[in-house]
Amino acid sequence: MEHIHGTYNLQLVILSYFIASLASYAALDLAGRVSLTSGRARHWWVACGAISMGLGIWSMHFVGMIAFVLPMHVSYSMDKVILSVLLAISASGVALEFAGRPSNRISKLVFAGLLMTAGITSMHYVGMAAMSVPITYEPTLVVLSVLIAALASYAALWLMFYFNRPESKYHWIYKIGSGLIMGLAIAGMHYTGMAAAHFYQAQVIPESLNRQVESEVLAYLIAAGTFVTIGLTLFGNFINQRMIQKDQRIRENEQWYHALYHNHSDAIVSVDREGIIKGINAVVTTITGYPEKRVIDRPINQIIEQINVQCSSKDNAHTWDNQELQQRHYMAKMRNTQNELLDLSIAVIPVIIDDTHVGSHILIKDITEETQAQQNIRHQALHDPLTGLPNRRKLDEVLASTIQVCEQKQHKFAVLVMDIDRFKMINDSLGHSIGDVFLKEVSSRIVTVIEASHPQANSNVTLARMGGDEFTMVVTGEQADEKQVVRLAEKIVEAIKQPYRLKENDFYVTASIGIAMYPEHGAGTDALIKHADSAMYEVKKNGKNGYQFYTAQLDSELYERIELEGYLRKALERNEMVLYYQPQIRTLDSRMIGVEALIRWQHPLKGLLAPDVFIPLAEETGMIYDIGNWTIREACRQMKLWHASGGPLIPVSVNLSSQQFHQSNLVEQVQNALTETGLEAKYLELEITESMMMDAAVSTAILNELSALGVKISLDDFGTGYSSLSYLKHFPIHKLKIDRSFVTDITESHSDQAIVATIISMAQNLKMEVIAEGIETKGQLDILMQNDCREIQGYYFSRPLPANEVENNFFVPLRLLGERNTVFHSV
Repeated sequence: MEHIHGTYNLQLVILSYFIASLASYAALDLAGRVSLTSGRARHWWVACGAISMGLGIWSMHFVGMIAFVLPMHVSYSMDKVILSVLLAISASGVALEFAGRPSNRISKLVFAGLLMTAGITSMHYVGMAAMSVPITYEPTLVVLSVLIAALASYAALWLMFYFNRPESKYHWIYKIGSGLIMGLAIAGMHYTGMAAAHFYQAQVIPESLNRQVESEVLAYLIAAGTFVTIGLTLFGNFINQRMIQKDQRIRENEQWYHALYHNHSDAIVSVDREGIIKGINAVVTTITGYPEKRVIDRPINQIIEQINVQCSSKDNAHTWDNQELQQRHYMAKMRNTQNELLDLSIAVIPVIIDDTHVGSHILIKDITEETQAQQNIRHQALHDPLTGLPNRRKLDEVLASTIQVCEQKQHKFAVLVMDIDRFKMINDSLGHSIGDVFLKEVSSRIVTVIEASHPQANSNVTLARMGGDEFTMVVTGEQADEKQVVRLAEKIVEAIKQPYRLKENDFYVTASIGIAMYPEHGAGTDALIKHADSAMYEVKKNGKNGYQFYTAQLDSELYERIELEGYLRKALERNEMVLYYQPQIRTLDSRMIGVEALIRWQHPLKGLLAPDVFIPLAEETGMIYDIGNWTIREACRQMKLWHASGGPLIPVSVNLSSQQFHQSNLVEQVQNALTETGLEAKYLELEITESMMMDAAVSTAILNELSALGVKISLDDFGTGYSSLSYLKHFPIHKLKIDRSFVTDITESHSDQAIVATIISMAQNLKMEVIAEGIETKGQLDILMQNDCREIQGYYFSRPLPANEVENNFFVPLRLLGERNTVFHSV
C-alpha cells in the first residue's frame, strides 16, 4: 500500500486547542466544586464534570482529526468512536475524583496519573482506530505521545488538587493560565500521536470539495456543541457557587446568631406575638432554675407567675403583639430556686421580619451584685464609717425632707447638737485608736437611749455623727414635744457621764447639748443647725454636762465669740498677752519660795481678760500652742531678769494645757526657752493635770525627757481627776498641788479636812513637796498648818500681780533685807 500524506486545517487546529484549554479550565473549576460537596451532590458533580470534561477532551481530539485532511473519503466506526468518548469521560472522572479528595500520599497521585494517562492515550488511539483508513505508527513518536499524555495527566491532577483550596484574590487568573497550559499539553499529545501515524490508501478516490466542506462544517458543529456543553457546565457551576456562598453566609449568620444567643451573659427568652415561649438560652435556666423542656411552648405570663417576678415599674403591663415596635425596659425582683432575692433588669426587644412584628426577645440581666454595690456605695457616702451612723450629707437630706413634710402639715420638730466634753483630752492622751473605741461606745449609748425612750423613737429620731465628737439628732413626731425632747436630752446626758473602761482604767466625760425647735428657732437647715450649735456652746460656757434650748440672746453671744476669736488671732502679734505672777509662800517663815505665772489678755476694747475667757477658745482653734510656748518663754525671761537683778533665786511655775503637753516638740520648745533666756532648768516648774497622763507610755516618755533637762514637774488639781494613784509611783513628779475645791470649805467640811490631811501625809511619805492653793482666810491657813502643809498660795497672801508689782512689793524688800543682814554680819 502506498503511504499518503494529509494536510492540516489551521483554523480547526487552533479551534481544537481552544477546546482543550476550555475543557481544562472547566476541569479546574469543577475540581474546586467537587471538593466542597459531599454525599449524593458530590457524585452528581463528579459525573456531570466527567461528562463535560471528557466530551471536551474528545471533541478536541475529534476536531483535531477532522483538521487533518486526507485526499480520500474517511469514515468512522461508530462503536470505536463511542468507546473513545467513554474512555475520555472515564479519564476525566478519575481526575475529578482524585482532586476532590485531599490526600498527601504520593502513591495515590501516581496511581491516578497512570489511570488518566491510560484513559487519554486509549481515547486517542481508539479514536484513530475508528478511521476507515489503514494506519501504521512510528514507535518513537507513540512513546513520546504517551509521555506527553502522562505529563498532561500529572499536571492536571496537581493543578486540580491545588485549585480545590480556598480561593485568593487572583485565583481566577491562575486558573485561566493553568487551563491554557493544560490545553497545550493535551493538544501536544494529540498532534504528536497524529504525527506518529502513517495513512495508506487501498484505492484512490478523487478528492471531493463538497465532502471536505461537510467535514469542516461537522468539526465546527462539534466544537460549537462542546463550547455550549462546557459553557453550560461552567455557568451551572457559577450559579451553584453563588447559591452555596449565599447558603454559607446564611449558615454563618445563623451560627453567629446562635453563638450570641446561647453564649450571651444575659438570659434570653424568645416569644411570639401571643406570648408563647419559642426559645431560651442556658442563662434562663441558671437564673430561674427552669430547664428548657419545662418552658418551651408555654405562655410567658404563666412562667412569670410561677417564679413570682415582681416588677418595680409602675407600668409593668406588656402586650406581646404591641404594634408600637419600641423597646421596653423594666426593673424587677424574683426569688430563685435557692430562695435568693435577685434584682433583674428586663428589656423587651421586638423582632421584625419583612416589616412585620413576629415576636419579641426578652433580655433578662441579673443585676443583684451591681445593685448591692450601688447600695453599698450610697450607704458609705451617707454614713459614718466608724460608727455606722448617718453622716452630715445624710442629715442634710433628712432635714430637707423633714422641713418639707412639717411645713405642709404644720408640725414641729427638734434639732439637737451634742458635743462630748473632754473628748480631745482622751484622744490626745490615749491615742486615736482608743478615741475611736470611745466614740463607738458613745454612739452605742445614745442609740440605746433613743431605742428605749419610746417604741417608735427609733423611727422618729435620726442620729448622725457630724465628725469628731459632735453628734446631731433630728426628733420628729410625738417625740418632738418639748417635754419629750428635754426627757431625751436628760437621758442622753445621764448615759454619757457613766464611766468608760479604757486601757484598764475608768474615764469620765460629759455631754453638752444644744436644742433648736422648728419653726420657732429657724425655718431652714442652716439656721436650725447654727442655733442648736449656739445653744450647745452656751452649755459648755456654763460648765458643760447639760442641755439648753436656743434663745435669741445666744446670737449676740455667738457673735461676740466670733469677734473675740478674731482679736485673739492677733493678740500675740500686738503684744497684748501679759503674765501675772502669784507668790507661793512658805508657812514656816512667810518667805516667798516661788511664783506661779498666770496669763492675762489685755484686750484693746474689753480690757484685762482672765484666762477662762479666752483659753478654751484658744484650745478649740489650735492657737493654744503659740500662746503656751510664748508663756513658757516669757516666764523664763522674767525670772532670769529677776535673778540677774539680785534675786531671790526662786522658781517660776507654768501651767501646761493638755494639747500643749502632747505636742510633738514640747521638750524642744522648753529647751529653746531655757537656752534663749539663760534660765537654769531647775528654776522652771511645769504644772500638769492628771488627765494628761491617761496614756502612761506616752506621758512617761515626755515627763522623763523634761525631768532629764532638770525641769521640775508639779501635779496640779490633785484629787479632782479620775487617774490612778500609781502615777505618783511611776512618774517623775516632784510636787503635789492641793486643789482649791478642797480648801474652800475646809473650815466647815470634815471630809475636805480629811482629804487634805491624807494628801499631805501621802506626799510627805513619797518624799514629794506639797502646796495648797486658794487660801483666802486665816482659818483655812490654820487648818493647813495644823496638818503640816508647808507651802501655800492664795489671796490671803497676795492676788496675782504684774511683774513690776511683784518686784516692788516682794523682791525689793527682800533684797534690802538681804543687804542689811550682810552689813550687820560684817559689823
